[in-house]
Amino acid sequence: MSNSQPVALVTGGSGGIGQAIALRLSQAGCQVLVNYQQNEPAAAQLCAQIQAGGGQAIAIQADVSQPEHVAAMFATAQAAFGPVDILVNNAGLSHFGLITDITPTEWRRLFAVNVDGAFHCIQAALPSMVHNKQGCIINISSIWGLVGGSCEAAYSATKGALIALSKALAKELGPSGVRVNCVAPGVIETAMNSRLNPTELAGLREETPLGCIGQPQDVAEAVAWLASDAARFITGQVISPNGGFTIY
Repeated sequence: MSNSQPVALVTGGSGGIGQAIALRLSQAGCQVLVNYQQNEPAAAQLCAQIQAGGGQAIAIQADVSQPEHVAAMFATAQAAFGPVDILVNNAGLSHFGLITDITPTEWRRLFAVNVDGAFHCIQAALPSMVHNKQGCIINISSIWGLVGGSCEAAYSATKGALIALSKALAKELGPSGVRVNCVAPGVIETAMNSRLNPTELAGLREETPLGCIGQPQDVAEAVAWLASDAARFITGQVISPNGGFTIY
């Protein structure tokens, strides 16, 4: 981004990947807005860590599935740092189980957070981005959005939707100077994957050509690069830090 201190909003910023992204963007010189829904202590601790390192960060509570929450979040962001230059749609829920067992309520909640949340944030961010003829939107998907995951049909569907959204928006917003890309992580060591036992993790490592499980920092590095001027000619792309687990 061309701004000397761009403003970055990371949704789901209190989780493992969200924290790594927020911290890395701060290290890249961004003023960071850390969105969280419930885990205020983690968000506050992250902001304190960023501030201790000389950066600027504030935590903002919002349920991104609720458009009124998102509107209030962007108003707070505007008052604190100015318009959002970099939007990272990272907030998300997972679901593991047979498609025959998921309830309509669970299905709708997954889409409400994973897809509608990105939609609400994009709509809120675009007026200033289009006006300024610059902006960067990065949607966090998953390898299961690319190839599908058994017993993760609903989750895969939401992550596939983010990939399609990113590609379509890149075409729509390119003439306005706004870049839209997608990061689709593979198996990353986070709380979301804590349900996996040591045997399952060992199996996943064996399936991965690089022979290891990814770390949140691996995702954060991809996001930071996409948000940088080095990627100024990159839009509509899906980058998948997955150690070769999925090659497409």
